[in-house]
Amino acid sequence: MPMIIASPDVSGRVELAPAGALFRGLGDPTRLALVRRLATGEARVVDLCTELGLSQSTVSSHLACLRECGLVDYRAQGRASVYHLTRPELLDLLAVAEGLLAATGNAVALCPTYARPTTSDPITKESAR
Repeated sequence: MPMIIASPDVSGRVELAPAGALFRGLGDPTRLALVRRLATGEARVVDLCTELGLSQSTVSSHLACLRECGLVDYRAQGRASVYHLTRPELLDLLAVAEGLLAATGNAVALCPTYARPTTSDPITKESAR
């Protein structure tokens, strides 16, 4: 399994593609809010909508993305779907990211390319409001 570590083979873009996809999957503030919420325990879509102030379609779209990445899954409970995190390591990754943000003084927030969510992306339109 490829790892993101220092390597003399700096041209290994194909090997890094899965890591790029993981970070793109986590690259939306709404998806990060969902992950942060699910880190506290399972939740139904209706509860996530209420807690995050988002529509059902937006929450469902973001959960589908996280599910396709293998980061969340759900179980049926009556007519509801109850979502949970599948990978506890995700919390370690986010903790390291928070430490990096603190160490850089949140400089990434000033980056003209990545500082703001793209409002043309249908999934992020509502979360950018």
